[in-house]
Amino acid sequence: MVSLFQIHIVVNGSVFLIVEVKKMIEGYTTIKEIAEQWGITPRRVQVLCNKGKVSGAVKFGRDWAVPKNAQKPEDGRVTTGEYKNWRNK
Repeated sequence: MVSLFQIHIVVNGSVFLIVEVKKMIEGYTTIKEIAEQWGITPRRVQVLCNKGKVSGAVKFGRDWAVPKNAQKPEDGRVTTGEYKNWRNK
């Protein structure tokens, strides 16, 4: 679960946000950090989590918590060109 801590200050009736800190649960990390580890985009990690390819990933609202030791799933997309021009066959 992601915890959000905010510190506000009031000056002359105006509220200013001073600090905003997100804290992840112990043993889990964010999609951004996993994407950097795996060398792919954060959006690709989101898609893998949505499809259930990342074991142990949990969604909290709009954020994902991914285990720090999660293994990158095998890329099942075809990249060999096998289906290139398949309509012309």
